[in-house]
Amino acid sequence: MSKKIFVTDTILRDAHQSLLATRMRTDDMLPICDKLDKVGYWSLEVWGGATFDACVRFLKEDPWERLRKLRAALPNTRLQMLLRGQNLLGYRHYSDDVVKAFVAKAAVNGIDVFRIFDAMNDVRNLRVAIEAVKAAGKHAQGTIAYTTSPVHTIEAFVAQAKQMEAMGCDSIAIKDMAGLLTPFATGELVKALKAEQSLPVFIHSHDTAGLAAMCQLKAIENGADHIDTAISSFAWGTSHPGTESMVAALKGSEFDTGLDLQLLQEIGLYFYAVRKKYHQFESEFTAVDTRVQVNQVPGGMISNLANQLKEQGALNRMNEVLAEIPRVREDLGFPPLVTPTSQIVGTQAFFNVLAGERYKTITNEVKLYLQGGYGKAPGVVDEKLRRQAIGSEEVIDVRPADLLKPEMTKLRADIGNLAKSEEDVLTFAMFPDIGRKFLEEREAGTLTPEVLLPIPEAGAVASAGGEGVPTEFVIDVHGETYRVDITGVGVKAEGKRHFYLSIDGMPEEVVFEPLNEFVGGGSSKRKQASAPGHVSTTMPGNIVDVLVKEGDTVKAGQAVLITEAMKMETEVQSPSPARSPPSMWPRATGSTRARS
Repeated sequence: MSKKIFVTDTILRDAHQSLLATRMRTDDMLPICDKLDKVGYWSLEVWGGATFDACVRFLKEDPWERLRKLRAALPNTRLQMLLRGQNLLGYRHYSDDVVKAFVAKAAVNGIDVFRIFDAMNDVRNLRVAIEAVKAAGKHAQGTIAYTTSPVHTIEAFVAQAKQMEAMGCDSIAIKDMAGLLTPFATGELVKALKAEQSLPVFIHSHDTAGLAAMCQLKAIENGADHIDTAISSFAWGTSHPGTESMVAALKGSEFDTGLDLQLLQEIGLYFYAVRKKYHQFESEFTAVDTRVQVNQVPGGMISNLANQLKEQGALNRMNEVLAEIPRVREDLGFPPLVTPTSQIVGTQAFFNVLAGERYKTITNEVKLYLQGGYGKAPGVVDEKLRRQAIGSEEVIDVRPADLLKPEMTKLRADIGNLAKSEEDVLTFAMFPDIGRKFLEEREAGTLTPEVLLPIPEAGAVASAGGEGVPTEFVIDVHGETYRVDITGVGVKAEGKRHFYLSIDGMPEEVVFEPLNEFVGGGSSKRKQASAPGHVSTTMPGNIVDVLVKEGDTVKAGQAVLITEAMKMETEVQSPSPARSPPSMWPRATGSTRARS
């Protein structure tokens, strides 16, 4: 008896999130949509995950407008999104009225299938989102965030699937975000799921360990109904098995997908050219890496983590961070590493490595996690660490959102006339700082996306002291266009590098110095606390709140600042007692905001 296998392609969401730090722009998606729409996919994953954040933070695109454009360009194909349950697309739990409003607007703007997961696999955090999807008449897909640990067993995953079925889900997805599945473990899990519940089973596995295609085949042989793939030019490594490869592997078998290989190859060639445009976001950490079986870093996280470390000038510490991640994960009771817990664990691991002392600095998100603010930990947390982080504060044992008051009315008032629609209010809700900034810049007509660097060519930049062909950039800054030609690079000395360039034809010499102690072979020009009243941060970042005012008496160990780096917040404590004049206080490196 033949059984057609259905395919979801991740090219417009998870594929570029995993390989290019989520930087693909809508303008590079739309030209190929006509062909994508003719393939006959069961669905295309186009939204959610980190795409909303990247649109607003880096690309300066309205994510809602992206969705509407894709809906219009793909009239015959289901559009799918990844939704983090009560976290939606942000990094905290939202009140139930925000969840309901967001799901309703996502459905109206074009989403047909909602893949809903919780980073803790705490099904309490899925209920409201599932109910909202069903109220909108859309497909609710309950999701198992797959991971391995002493507490994650087939029996536990089956029990979770049965709970999600009872909640009204239309299908079950195994979300193997880090590529931890092995072929025979996949077969056993799928077989158990098919035996114990009645919903279709989807298999979503990243190829980080080089096993995903084998896992998908074993899943299919044991009853899986759907697979997630990525067009070959954005496949494998921390992405997914290639669509063309899986279609070819199943062709002529009882599991034939029925998809047209010729059309798929035309689409693959299009994205092969597109990928070159985003070379600056490529990372050495997105190829096959079997270490994932230990560190468990998911594909969608590793390219973003590498990019963030690079921005901090600390990319050389990546291997140390990867080694520390599983230790932090065990301390926190083995949470699956998927947004936001992947960021929570990864950032804490980075702080531990950076400080040279574990938990010298504890992020606010880790404190909230240990307090139960994200839900119930799968395993037992380190009680000594919990006491260090939250002291005698009470641990939350109810669904965290039960403690939240309705937020939509306050959000509408806070953003005011900058919001031209309910969608704008929800953008602000997801990311209060960057959302407000985005809406302000849109209002002023000053939205400025990241500059895409030209594709490097041999000899494009002169070697030290030599002659070469200039590398040309055209840069828009607040509506004005500048042509910049880099004509040469000087010898690096004492952590400094000289660049010779011209701006609109005028020659310039620019000296770049390291921003912090992790650039330039460890030499540091970064100022450190050296006198009473001084404080310094563990890493460069934005000051988002100042907790004291001029003239206050500050005790040693008192929190004086809240800083944000790598999307996580930390408190900065005073190293010694002080009564500091305003000249001592640091200046913010970015926008500040009231603490919420």
